Amino acid sequence: MSPQHVSQSFDYATAFSRNIGWLTPTEQAWLRGRRLAVAGLGGVGGVHLLTLARLGVGAFHLADFDRFELHNFNRQAGATMATLDRPKLDVMAEAALAINPELDIRRFADGVTDDNLDAFFDGVDLYVDALDFFVLPVRRKVFAAAHARGIPAITAAPLGMGTAVLTFLPGRMSFEDYFQVEGQPEEEQYARFLVGLSPTMLQQGYLVDRSTINFVEKRGPSTPMACELAAGVLVTESLKLLLGRGPVRAAPWGLHFDAYRNRLSRTWRPGGNRHPLNRLTLAIMRTLLRRARSLPAPARAAPAAPAGLDPRVARVLELASWAPSGDNTQPWRFEAVDPLTVIVHGCDTRDHVIYDLRGRPSQLALGALLETARIAAPGAGLALDIETLPGVGDTTPAFAPMFRLQFTPAAAAVRHPLETAIRARCTQRRPLSRRPLTDAVKAAFLQALGPGYSLRWLEGDQRLDVAKLLFRNAHIRLTTPEAYPTHRDIIEFGVQYSEDRLPGAAVGLDPVGLALMRWAMKSWERVDFLNRWFAGTWLPRLQLDFAPALGCAAHFLIIAEQAPQTLADYLAAGAAMQRFWLTATRLGLQFQPEMTPLIFSGYIRDGIEFTKKQASVDNARTLARQLDALVGADTAARAVYFGRLGYGPVPVSRSTRLPLARLMTGGGSPGASPQKS
Repeated sequence: MSPQHVSQSFDYATAFSRNIGWLTPTEQAWLRGRRLAVAGLGGVGGVHLLTLARLGVGAFHLADFDRFELHNFNRQAGATMATLDRPKLDVMAEAALAINPELDIRRFADGVTDDNLDAFFDGVDLYVDALDFFVLPVRRKVFAAAHARGIPAITAAPLGMGTAVLTFLPGRMSFEDYFQVEGQPEEEQYARFLVGLSPTMLQQGYLVDRSTINFVEKRGPSTPMACELAAGVLVTESLKLLLGRGPVRAAPWGLHFDAYRNRLSRTWRPGGNRHPLNRLTLAIMRTLLRRARSLPAPARAAPAAPAGLDPRVARVLELASWAPSGDNTQPWRFEAVDPLTVIVHGCDTRDHVIYDLRGRPSQLALGALLETARIAAPGAGLALDIETLPGVGDTTPAFAPMFRLQFTPAAAAVRHPLETAIRARCTQRRPLSRRPLTDAVKAAFLQALGPGYSLRWLEGDQRLDVAKLLFRNAHIRLTTPEAYPTHRDIIEFGVQYSEDRLPGAAVGLDPVGLALMRWAMKSWERVDFLNRWFAGTWLPRLQLDFAPALGCAAHFLIIAEQAPQTLADYLAAGAAMQRFWLTATRLGLQFQPEMTPLIFSGYIRDGIEFTKKQASVDNARTLARQLDALVGADTAARAVYFGRLGYGPVPVSRSTRLPLARLMTGGGSPGASPQKS
């Protein structure tokens, strides 16, 4: 920048005066005269540049050919709505100049190439590597060029929620000597680069979704914390190199700090990736990568709206489809009448699913779906009117309720307070904190239900009573032959997420119990054999029912003023349940349905046969009396939902939803079953 363009109000000494104390005035002046080359201005490069600019470094060579995109927003300093599709180089140069308008910046808009390597390193004191992880061929060339010219080079990788830093000094081990990637296949090169950067792999233990890493497809997850940490460590190393003071340990020494694990690891790997420990880590890494390749890629960009639907309506339907349904069966399909009108086709599976008592649990799910649409519509700038269409009586197996959703544009988009909880709402089947709920939290739940409903809390010592009740109800669930087909069909083993079932990892069993369940579910004979000779119900009942029932803040019953009878009653109850569940999510509470006591006692109360096995009927009759004794017969008859709440971690495995395109009419027959404990 020429002198005549320098702001008259800017003064270098004043701007960076707060550095003095940690730096001497002479050192600050020294930094003003340093020139650094930075390749890559995305994830870490942008933060590196701005931090170096605030340190007072006076000149930069900046290289980047990319533009900002929406998926950069989670981590890249220059990514904003105002900079979408703008060159990263221009945006970040402007940001640096806004900090120090006296900066001398040379721009390399084509990135670093064979043709401009000499110019890129001309007069440079230090090279800062911020290239994308997956441009290893370019990175190797740039590091080799820096090494040949005697220019120190630093790379700080953002890994998980930490950073790993390597420094390469003139006359010491080079990038190539350390990483040993020459002549290796592409995926092996990436594996060696990662292991060389992070020999201790501190980040590996808390990676919750391994399908997000794929070296073949050149994708991996990131966090903003790692980028900020990387900049802090790299710029500190840069300061020591530029000022010639402070310890600098060059490769094969490395440093890895992980904020998530509160760990700092200093590594020394003579020979780099030839070192025996790195070779062992590489062998493990190859196995992990091989397994990750078999996992489905995570959903990324939002799919296009189905033909015939207004995109705003499609957004509402997609959010509404995240309403809870028993075993993730999603008993609904959508028919587009016109861009702003949709028919919802519902169904149930009372004719073949033991848990779908009179189809009522499926109707609760439909009520939750419609309520979620009501919650989502204002945020899309739409008003919504819902009409229940006439159909066959809801006492027949052929009952398939239909609803007309009529959308109209609203004056403005106003997000409902519960909208952000829609996708976050999920089921946690593992034990939770016993920390009690406050009166304010309980009041929020009661308000969420609205008029016509009350709550019965079972907490403190009553948790043990509920645990015993669930433990005994689970015996019916696990020993009744009519329940087996549902259990067999609803679990998808070997996946972290399932679009139309429950992933095995989300069931709540430990690895031994899960493996045993997977084996047993091959046939009813196996289940019966385990139950008869090996106390096969004890392990799942302890892990899935008894322990979670004790490990929670409280159990609850949602109670209607009048015992529900009609479709409208159950739709309203489902809507209240969904508001309750979304409120739990908004308040940071985990949630699990515990519906089997209500279902089996309902069979007994209504005199409906649910099994040919008399022992199961007798048990259900006994447990119905125990439920009445625990909460009162009148309360049990009016209860529409039973569950538990507690503070705890979000489950890493969960059910997702079918894509909206598959939920449109013609995408398959909907099915339903209730939400079970």
